[in-house]
Amino acid sequence: MDKSRRSFIKKSTAAVAACTILPREVFGRMGGSNNFIAPSDQLTHGIIGVGGIGRSDSHFYSDSSCRLVAMCDVDSNHLKSAFEAAKEQFGQTARTYSDWRELVHDPNVDVVHIATPPHWHGIMACEAARAGKDIWCEKPMTRTIGEGKRVLEAVKRNGRVFRLNTWFRFKDTFYGLGTTVKPLKKLVDSGLLGWPLTVRISGATGFAWKFFWVGKENLDPQPVPECLDYDMWLGPAPYKPYNVHRTHQTFRGYWDYDGGGLADMGQHYIDPVQYILGKDDTLPVKVEIDAPQQHPDAVGTWRSITYTYGDGCKIILEGEGYESEGKVPYIEGPLGKVYKGFECTIPNVMNVINELPDPKIEETDFIRAVGSRHQFSLDESKGFHSSTVVNMGVCALRLGRNLEFDPVKQMFVNDDAANLLIDQPMRGDWANYIK
Repeated sequence: MDKSRRSFIKKSTAAVAACTILPREVFGRMGGSNNFIAPSDQLTHGIIGVGGIGRSDSHFYSDSSCRLVAMCDVDSNHLKSAFEAAKEQFGQTARTYSDWRELVHDPNVDVVHIATPPHWHGIMACEAARAGKDIWCEKPMTRTIGEGKRVLEAVKRNGRVFRLNTWFRFKDTFYGLGTTVKPLKKLVDSGLLGWPLTVRISGATGFAWKFFWVGKENLDPQPVPECLDYDMWLGPAPYKPYNVHRTHQTFRGYWDYDGGGLADMGQHYIDPVQYILGKDDTLPVKVEIDAPQQHPDAVGTWRSITYTYGDGCKIILEGEGYESEGKVPYIEGPLGKVYKGFECTIPNVMNVINELPDPKIEETDFIRAVGSRHQFSLDESKGFHSSTVVNMGVCALRLGRNLEFDPVKQMFVNDDAANLLIDQPMRGDWANYIK
C-alpha cells in the first residue's frame, strides 16, 4: 500500500471529484468555503479505532443529533464486530475502512472520533483538521509536546472545533473529594486559601495511576495475526518485531506508543488542576522525579513527580510505593487546606463557597458546539497545555533526571537530550501528515 501523503491525497481528491453533486449543507459539513452547519442539521461522525474506548457508549452511538456513518480499524476482527454491533444497536450500516485516511476524507463524515493509541493522535488530528472535520480526541491529546503544538496550530488554522475526551473540569465527582470541580475553583479564585498553592494527587484522594500499564522487556518476536495490519498499526512508530503485548489493550506499556499509567490517566487529573489554579494558558517551569531508571522500550513505575510553576504553585503526583505521612491535604495554601471529603480548615466552607461568584460558563456539549461553531470547554489550547504537563513528566522519567522548562519558548532549558524528545522522528512519510 502506498502510504505517502501526496499520493493518497491525489487519489482521494480524484475519488471525491467523481462523486455526484451534493447538497449545500453537505458541502458545509465538509468544511467548504461557506462552512455552513445549521444548528438543526443532523451531524455525522466516524470512529477511528473500534477495539477499545471507541466502542464505549460515549463514542459508539448514533442518535438524532449525530449519526454514526463510518468506522475504521487496522484489525479486521474489531471492524467486523463493530459493524455488526452498529447494525444491531442502531438498525443501520456504516462504512468500514482499514485506512484511517479514507475515513478522514469521507465527505459524509462531519466529526472524527480518534480512539487509537496516542502515537497516532497528532497525525490524525492534523489531517482531520485539514480535511475540514471537527475532532473528538481521546487522552492523552498527543504522545509528544511537539505533536501537541502541531495539533494546536492545525485546528486553529482550519477553524475546527476540537474536544479532548476528559471531563472532570466540568462534570462528575472529582477524586475522592465528594464534589465536582466547581466549588474548588470558586474557593481557589476567592484567595481564601492564600497563594501559592500545592495540589497533591495521591491515593488518599482516591487516585490510581494504573501501574499495571507497564511494559515487558526483551519481548520475543511472534507471527503477526492475519486479522491485523501491523505495519499500519505501528505507523509513525519505530519498527519493532510484533509481539501481542505491544498492541491493543497493553500498548500503553511502551514508550513508542504511550507512557504507561502517567500518560493514560494524567490528563484526566492534571487538566482540572490546571483549570482550578487558573493555569490553562501556561506551564510549569520545573519537573522533579523520584523513580527507578526506566527501560528504553518498556515503561516502568515511579514514586513521585513534582511540577513547579513560576509563581511557586506545585502539583505533586504520588505514585507506586509512595506513603504520605499523616493526614494529607488535597489543596494546601498558606491560609487554608482542603482534604478528602471536602473537609476544610476554613469554617463553614460550603456556606462561604455558596456566596462566591460562579466561574465563567463554558460550552460543555460538544455536538452543540460543532453545530453552533462555538469553542468547546476543553479545546485544543487547554488540551495542549495539560498534555504538555503530562509529557514533561514522561520526558523526565525517560531521561531519569529532573528538568527545567521555559513555558514561553516551550522548550527544556539547557538540555539537548530532553529537547530531542519534544519532536521525535517518524517512520516513512508519516511526518508529512503533521506539518
